[in-house]
Amino acid sequence: MPELPEVEVVRRGLERWVSGRTVDSVDVLHPRAVRRHLGGAADFADRLKGRTIGPARRRGKYLWLPLDAAGSLLGHLGMSGQLLVQPGTAPDEAHLRIRVRFADDLGTELRFVDQRTFGGLSVHESGPDGLPIPLAHIALDPLDPAFDEAGFHAALRRRRTTIKRALLDQSLISGVGNIYADEALWRTKLHYERPTATLSRPRTAELVTHIREVMGDALAAGGTSFDSLYVNVNGESGYFDRSLDAYGRADEPCRRCGTPIRRRPWMNRSSYFCPRCQRPPHAPAVLP
Repeated sequence: MPELPEVEVVRRGLERWVSGRTVDSVDVLHPRAVRRHLGGAADFADRLKGRTIGPARRRGKYLWLPLDAAGSLLGHLGMSGQLLVQPGTAPDEAHLRIRVRFADDLGTELRFVDQRTFGGLSVHESGPDGLPIPLAHIALDPLDPAFDEAGFHAALRRRRTTIKRALLDQSLISGVGNIYADEALWRTKLHYERPTATLSRPRTAELVTHIREVMGDALAAGGTSFDSLYVNVNGESGYFDRSLDAYGRADEPCRRCGTPIRRRPWMNRSSYFCPRCQRPPHAPAVLP
């Protein structure tokens, strides 16, 4: 699933090309693309027709388009979902799932393309803060001005877990996934199995700083693309993968000390780290 920088790149594109436009019609071309919309495909299309789209918003890895009057169009990109703004005359993509046409003469339409069909779109009511109801449990992300660094540190200290597990817990801190967790931990010289209860306030502050830095660097590069599945709304790939220090660099020299980067299986994923810069804890964490 794309992480915060990739989703923010898409959000900015939607802000530019879709916000302020009124929906004319919706074609649902694959039922799985609206499986999270409980009313089904016809209701999904009906609830969008005639609605004007507000400024695109994001929390962590999740993005949505507010609708006039009430509600939001929530996007789940999953592993391969793409929100593309294409000319109406452009050929359909091989895995086009949803088409949204607009009631104007700009000539472009919004397309949801998803090869693996893990993602989808759905319309939901919003809470008092404007957040779609399904996202009520999602924590603020570290780029949000309201992110509570002291509260995050206190939550880490209370958890009987390890630091990478905590970083991927979207109810604790949102937007961080496997790639940027490994990158931020490398920059902070923390091993992924470091117990959260052992972190001092300065170490937590240093980690948050590096999370923000690596995400800022990734945003400047348009995100990270390891294949053709992550693209922005214009179908262009990001290139931050060329600047990664840890993730995907197994057996390559650490850019800080020269020790070969190691890869270890971790929770059906992989963790990449420098065995010299990121020394493992003396004893394994005791988890409930």
